[in-house]
Amino acid sequence: MKLSVVIPVFNEKESLETLLERVRETPFEKEIILVDDGSTDGTRDILSGLESEEGVQVHYHEHNQGKGAALRTGIAKATGDVILIQDADLEYDPGEYPVLLEPIEKGLADVVYGSRFKGSRMTRVHLYWHQMANTLLTMVSNMFTNLNLTDMETCYKVFRKEVLEGISIRSDRFGFEPEITAKISRKRLDGRRVRIYEVPISYYGRDYAEGKKIGWRDGVAALWHIVRFNLFG
Repeated sequence: MKLSVVIPVFNEKESLETLLERVRETPFEKEIILVDDGSTDGTRDILSGLESEEGVQVHYHEHNQGKGAALRTGIAKATGDVILIQDADLEYDPGEYPVLLEPIEKGLADVVYGSRFKGSRMTRVHLYWHQMANTLLTMVSNMFTNLNLTDMETCYKVFRKEVLEGISIRSDRFGFEPEITAKISRKRLDGRRVRIYEVPISYYGRDYAEGKKIGWRDGVAALWHIVRFNLFG
């Protein structure tokens, strides 16, 4: 099984090299696909030094378009059997890839979500209202999709490549999360619904002073995206 790790990057100079070291250390055959979304902080200087590295692809957006746009580019370039989404900060631990991939390796799942709210091993205590917003968005999404996810907004989403074939990603920003959830909830493989599993993951969340980018406007937009992609395709 070959793993494609797709990493959208925007102004992550301080964390990128450490993150890449941790991804490289994971015990899987893999390719690393980095999509820079118009960084201006020196991140591109780091990425330019990786362009010739075996097993690494680097792609650039000339201006910032958003996480969804970067993922659209990265997923289109993936050649692995399994595609895993990884943020470029250090909020999520690549050391937990074995946990994320276990349901797929056992033939149980087509998609795996890593949940920050499902009894994870280690979670930073902070940002109460941010968690409440995540809980609300997940609940509303579940009402439309008839799934019982606990963390729709999680970064860690893993897909067998076949699941994403034929799915067009339209969201440019953080609407990717409700959009992809809505679309995989309707996806059929070999005449059956896609099998979705959740596993607990650790979460080392940043606050806004440390570079966190998602804000309340993205939460409001996510509600619209839930309605949009569930009712209007």
